[in-house]
Amino acid sequence: MNTFLFAMSPAQGGDPTSQLLSTVIMFGSVILIFYFMILRPQKNRENEHKKLLAAIKQGDKIVMTNGIHGTVSSLEEDVVVVQIADNVRIRVNRVAVANIVPKAEK
Repeated sequence: MNTFLFAMSPAQGGDPTSQLLSTVIMFGSVILIFYFMILRPQKNRENEHKKLLAAIKQGDKIVMTNGIHGTVSSLEEDVVVVQIADNVRIRVNRVAVANIVPKAEK
């Protein structure tokens, strides 16, 4: 039992420089993992969405973030007019467009 407690006890009088170095390496690795797992993919998705919004043109079939499907009737700077049914048009912000439906290939 005493040998188990001895093995678990921290080293007495250890070098503080090596402890600091191991702590810095640990925090650095956590920050790198956070960046590559969360921040970088989010920026990539954001850039792809900006490209998608810039590529919208009249006549495109789109899906909005709330799930409404429609066809782009006209475009303004930050607003898209979407026809969702016969004689039914709504104005939505560009950022509400989630996806452009690809045209079916013949």
